[in-house]
Amino acid sequence: MAKKISTRNVIVEMDGDEMTRIMWAMIKKKLLATYVDIRTEYYDLGLKKRDETDDKITLEAAEAIKKHGVGVKCATITPDKNRVKEYNLKQEWKSPNATIRAQLDGTVFRKPILVNNIKPGVRSWNKPIIVGRHAYGDVYKNTEFKVPGPGKAELVYTDDAGCELFRGTIQEFNKGGGIIQGIHNTDSSIRSFAKSCMEYALDQKVDLWFGAKDTISKTYDGTFRDIFAETFEKEYRDKFKKAGIQFNFTLIDDTVARIMKSEGGMLWACKNYDGDVMSDMVASAFGSLAMMTSVLVSPNGWFEYEAAHGTVQKHYYKHLKGEKTSSNCMATLFAWTGALRKRGELDGTGQVVSFADAVEKAALDTVEKGAMTGDLAKLADPQAKKICSTEEFIDEIVKTLDAIWK
Repeated sequence: MAKKISTRNVIVEMDGDEMTRIMWAMIKKKLLATYVDIRTEYYDLGLKKRDETDDKITLEAAEAIKKHGVGVKCATITPDKNRVKEYNLKQEWKSPNATIRAQLDGTVFRKPILVNNIKPGVRSWNKPIIVGRHAYGDVYKNTEFKVPGPGKAELVYTDDAGCELFRGTIQEFNKGGGIIQGIHNTDSSIRSFAKSCMEYALDQKVDLWFGAKDTISKTYDGTFRDIFAETFEKEYRDKFKKAGIQFNFTLIDDTVARIMKSEGGMLWACKNYDGDVMSDMVASAFGSLAMMTSVLVSPNGWFEYEAAHGTVQKHYYKHLKGEKTSSNCMATLFAWTGALRKRGELDGTGQVVSFADAVEKAALDTVEKGAMTGDLAKLADPQAKKICSTEEFIDEIVKTLDAIWK
């Protein structure tokens, strides 16, 4: 085995929930600790700890990322009423991902992990589609109200001087109750989103596509359209031309239709909710939700790598019963390698970067030689030679890595 290497500076480590927490520990013990001493600052973002600290630990983790520049996060539970009862929580705590995104003012970029023996569900796709998800506002910072009966809902804006500048009727509920929702965004956050996407498109050397429903939402979505256009014209038109890439804006309907018929190979910028939904669609179409990298990039130069899926609740319950599971750890593993690579790049430690590359190659080679988890075995062509349990798959990657990292 090769000599053990070390990171020079700290990676902020954020632990999570359920089956992904189990995989997190396995990856650290079997795939990382054997080869590299990782300097970490640990935060337990498991649901019980968030409840115990009134979610202050999530804010502390975000501040730590600002301090150290690089973080890596395990998947976490965003509780609903059932989870509140299951975990005996004080309240339905907000999504820790949304909290961290808001604190870092970043954009989430998700990219499929491609292997030769897993063919995309969309036949024309032969290049990865990167989804850039706006990391602030919209439904994720909404205000909601269940209307109990007849009445009128209004949207009111009052400026700092106390002057009412706008009042508009949302709906007159004449025949009973209903629901209302208020959402918002800010010019500065949209501008950061636009710049992050354009910078990342230049970095990846791919066209940037953006779609919104500006024909219906003339002010809200229209503002996204206008800020993207203004940012591109003022700062990026010449850069894109020099790089040989393009910026395309169309209605979100048309964007989706064109994506489905394309060969891939673009960065698809999406508003917050669109990105949440479409990134899962893209990941699933390329093979599995567990075959997707995810990184939150802040305009301030902060990076947070995370698993792009949930906590694998059903497998966790099986694990608690002592039953074998076949959970795919690829997204969680690539969160760690992404953070290690960025830490190495920022610190100038080439060995750390090379190790991250080697781990990813070992993981891809393992799948391509026919050893994989059950989710991939259903899609593999040719068929899987070995369907692995969660731990067996990690052990197979370790064997492959031992032959590469010498």
